[in-house]
Amino acid sequence: MRENIQEYDVAIIGGGVTGTALLYILSAFTDIKRVLLLEKYSALAQVNSASKNNSQTLHFGDIETNYSLEKAAVAKDAAKMILFYLHEIGDPGNIVPYGPGKMVLGVGEDEVKLLEERYEKFKKLFPNLKKLERNEIAKIESMVVRGRDTREKILALYSSEACVIDFGKLAESFAREAKNIADERVSVFLNTKVKSIKKNGQIYEILSNNGSFKSKAVVVAAGAHSLLFAKSMGYGKEYSILPVVGGFYYSPEVLKNKVYTVQREMLPFTSIHGDPDLNVLGKTRFGPTTRLQPWLEPRKYSTFMDFLKTFGFGINICLSIIKILSDRVIGRFILKNFSYDIPFFGKKFYLREARKIIPTLRLKDIDHAKGIGGIRPQIVDTKKKKLLMGEVKIVGDNIIFNMTPSPGASMCLKSAEADAKKVVEFFAGEYGIDQKRLDKILHKL
Repeated sequence: MRENIQEYDVAIIGGGVTGTALLYILSAFTDIKRVLLLEKYSALAQVNSASKNNSQTLHFGDIETNYSLEKAAVAKDAAKMILFYLHEIGDPGNIVPYGPGKMVLGVGEDEVKLLEERYEKFKKLFPNLKKLERNEIAKIESMVVRGRDTREKILALYSSEACVIDFGKLAESFAREAKNIADERVSVFLNTKVKSIKKNGQIYEILSNNGSFKSKAVVVAAGAHSLLFAKSMGYGKEYSILPVVGGFYYSPEVLKNKVYTVQREMLPFTSIHGDPDLNVLGKTRFGPTTRLQPWLEPRKYSTFMDFLKTFGFGINICLSIIKILSDRVIGRFILKNFSYDIPFFGKKFYLREARKIIPTLRLKDIDHAKGIGGIRPQIVDTKKKKLLMGEVKIVGDNIIFNMTPSPGASMCLKSAEADAKKVVEFFAGEYGIDQKRLDKILHKL
């Protein structure tokens, strides 16, 4: 072990799109002098920010039917920040290929009614949102209508304001821009796995396989591992974690646009959708399936012990899990998704769901997308005995633990802005944030 001689003002742990977004914000819009980012892998964005581990969607909130109007307004602002950033830097590397559009499909009388009501409520916030009847759907996505029972009611809400995004490339872009803007103030260490964080007086000592680092403030943006670090330091004892693993199926190319199905408003898990895959040409990707698995990174079985430490034990966690799984909507959803993993029959069960989007799909048309799908850390409040929806942050003594389940990647710059403001507060006037310039570039105000 060696000790890094330099003392940093802020250390960011985690080089995914959330951590690198904060690195960019701190370098571009604050006068903080020394910022450090530590990433345990040999490259940035190797876990949930990698394109194979997420839905590759920039969420605006217009077709996500589990979003309230208020949440959709926040999501729209956050997504716009990413687009404004890409416009500002000239979108190097073609980070955001734009697709023709996206739609949410309502099937059956109840879902059609829900979309009718939603359209009236949301059309002012999303002026580009259109309501499509059967014939109009067929013009945009013929396979959605082909072979469907003509007596079955369908309706879609459609927006041309759509894009898929490689969040891994976006994370690389954030780090590159941070170095371009403030090379002398920014340090990035790869292959540096953090083992522990300890506070000695007013300074945090970060122990890693690559030596020790000292910093006045710390932001942990390490996905599911953020809660593990928090608990090791005495924070977040009331929380537990349910790592939700998403899986996908591939079919031949049957969609030109992203097509969602209607999602339950209070269900924290995404319902099935289909879309062209960003990195696999000629394929449509259906998913995600949702299942609970006891590790903190996709396909990293070595993180089982970390899961146990993060999950915790005791009567409150047991009662919380029982209450969550006893919920009729959540319990039925998890049970249905569990059925997709049953040998031989699982694929048949999933085909029924996929046919809600493409009625003519056959069993031989779909195959498991091996090695595709990430983990979303759903946080459980064991005191209130419920799942916490959306982003969860724990703010301690000059330290932030950032846990960002889906759609965390789409919220990366908005989350980073909030973290940067809090970090500046930690220094009690020693540093500041240029909010006027940030608003001009990332909010176009």
